[in-house]
Amino acid sequence: MIVDVQDIQGKVVGTANLDDSVWAIEPNLPVMHQALLRQLANARLGTRKTKTRGEVRGGGAKPWRQKGTGRARQGSIRSPQWKGGGVVWGPQQRDFSQDMPRKMRRLAVRSALSAKVRDDRISVIEGLAEVEPRTKAMKDVVAALPESRSVLIVTDGIVTPIRKASGNLQNVWVVEARFLNVRDVLKYDRLLVTKEAIPAIEAWLALSEAEREPSRWKLERMAQRTGSAAAAAREA
Repeated sequence: MIVDVQDIQGKVVGTANLDDSVWAIEPNLPVMHQALLRQLANARLGTRKTKTRGEVRGGGAKPWRQKGTGRARQGSIRSPQWKGGGVVWGPQQRDFSQDMPRKMRRLAVRSALSAKVRDDRISVIEGLAEVEPRTKAMKDVVAALPESRSVLIVTDGIVTPIRKASGNLQNVWVVEARFLNVRDVLKYDRLLVTKEAIPAIEAWLALSEAEREPSRWKLERMAQRTGSAAAAAREA
């Protein structure tokens, strides 16, 4: 797939060839949804914690004898009904993390990128690394793009001028190509990819030649359909 390459002024200065297995697949919505939920779940800390009566310090001795005092029987001053006692059914530390096969995670990212390309929400830019490390310079670059609510800039590694220029912009975020994820791609309205980041993205997302070939089941189905169509044509 061929796309235009722009400079920081928004002028078209060339073209770039994108791998169809990364940027032009049919988006798999269920896998994208599962990957997004997994990423949000893995971001939860789950560190809230209350102490039970067995974890509160003190309360080892029975406060008074069982009978003869006229008061209710008590076994510990750290029971839940006492001030300073333990908490019943309180929150405990929990691990919210979810696992997901690597192939599904990469399929989700490819689906999100392809959805951006399909909706014409991606721009490839050249020379962004030479931008002046000032907020005004990055604002001018964003203003030269088609109107969008927010921008995600994808770079090949850490590019200090880009990070400094966009650090104070509220709706602009910078991510390295190796850390590209479903949440960021879906969250930001427009994807601004530097030309140098394209090979880095395709290095870990592109499919091999063997994976691009249709499966045996798909070939058999195609043969059956072709045979059925030929038989119908002969009968007609």
